[in-house]
Amino acid sequence: MSDTQTAAAPKAIAPVTIDVVSDVVCPWCFIGKRRLEKALALKPNIPVEVRFHPYFLNPWVPREGMSRDQYLTTKFGSPDKYTAIAGRVAAAAAAEGLTYAVDKMRRQPNTLDCHRLILWARNTGDPGKMKQRLMELYFTEGADLTDREVLVKAAADCGMDADLTRELLASDRDVDRVTQEAAQAKEAGIDGVPCFILGGVLAVSGAQDPVYLADAIARARDDLERRSALAASTAAAE
Repeated sequence: MSDTQTAAAPKAIAPVTIDVVSDVVCPWCFIGKRRLEKALALKPNIPVEVRFHPYFLNPWVPREGMSRDQYLTTKFGSPDKYTAIAGRVAAAAAAEGLTYAVDKMRRQPNTLDCHRLILWARNTGDPGKMKQRLMELYFTEGADLTDREVLVKAAADCGMDADLTRELLASDRDVDRVTQEAAQAKEAGIDGVPCFILGGVLAVSGAQDPVYLADAIARARDDLERRSALAASTAAAE
């Protein structure tokens, strides 16, 4: 490059992508989503794009779901053995302004259809709202997420067309896509959720404290900026 040439300016940094891998029936995903929202509020000057991805916390639960007691017995040995865990989860949820009403949960759903709804909610521009509504229905209201009409109403509450949603749920639309995406998460080594993949360069596992998450987002942003500047410098030198 001659002395009269000017180095190309670094390209503007795109929003930091935050890929959230989680399941609707994971209580720590419920809590983790709220903590992520608080983390983003701590870094208002960092543009982000939050993207939700499916994960099956309990892939062995049948499509029609099962009773909550049967689920707790299968997973923990008995409903009573879950009591202490439930207390810790409820306390953590309450600290974030959420309600974990374990006594209201009567049925454990398979979440394939829930993840299909979140996928389709991209067309309305707010899959996060759909995910939040499904988690509130399950954890706070004790709703049966195996009931198709419960799902249709949740979709309508989030701006989706009820009749179209009912038709799609009755079909196999995107069943393979959601199943494959969930499988890919496990193949990538994600064995616990929530998992936050920041800018494609940093992964944070678990429902971490908002300050920790905010700092991780800033680190990912800094890493992306360094990479962008290096790429621009290399291109200018060629």
